[in-house]
Amino acid sequence: MGTMTDFPDHDLTAYRADPSGEPRGAVVVIQEIWGLTDHVKDVTDRFAAEGYVAVAPDLLRHVGLTPEVGARLFDLVSHGTEEERLAAQPRLRAATTPARQPEFAAWAVPALTAVVDSLVGEPGVEGRVAVVGFCFGGTYAFALAAADARLRAAVPFYGTFPEHADPATIGCPVLAFYGEDDHGITDGVPELEGRMAGAGVDFTARVYHGVGHAFFNDDSPSRYNADVAADAWERTLAFLETHLGADVGTRPGTHPTAT
Repeated sequence: MGTMTDFPDHDLTAYRADPSGEPRGAVVVIQEIWGLTDHVKDVTDRFAAEGYVAVAPDLLRHVGLTPEVGARLFDLVSHGTEEERLAAQPRLRAATTPARQPEFAAWAVPALTAVVDSLVGEPGVEGRVAVVGFCFGGTYAFALAAADARLRAAVPFYGTFPEHADPATIGCPVLAFYGEDDHGITDGVPELEGRMAGAGVDFTARVYHGVGHAFFNDDSPSRYNADVAADAWERTLAFLETHLGADVGTRPGTHPTAT
């Protein structure tokens, strides 16, 4: 089990889970639009069990979307009756709209950078920091990679690339996962691949057939796919092992050749 930690200069709290032995590096875990739910904490614990210091910032609390509010909305939208789902839609829009504003991004990216600040110099981490994000968090995984050249790896799950981010400022390899049926996001992947290649980013997009959005969230039975989630998890761990190894990494400010 992890513990909560504070970043008072940025009005931010975060859930932190530590490995039992010497760290293999650190992972910043960025939540879905539902906030710092038990699912996100569980994923953070999983990374710790694999040997990483894992920190999940509670970004959405900044705009009033607490874990309790997010969990309730998620339950209504995912498990409620049709009437309950319809009734929850206005509440969901009201709760999430502030997080989609430019002012939120202007706060969130520096707040995420402060989390990286806290991790890079830790004993055992030694600069080996990656970011993994889901949905809303996938978008912010891209954003953090574009803003912080210290990252060694980025793994966005079904996230859109931020409108105002520049692929040319990404200095680490990126492994992005998508569901084929998640057309609102996945249909834009070929264009993004072209932008990444043009910027010299080592970018790999893996599109899974027969699944849609949120296929990794095992709290959402209608969307979760155990086989696909397991494959994406193993690929994520292999990617982190490759790029957070003690003798490898991307130097700040460099852009590997796309493969």
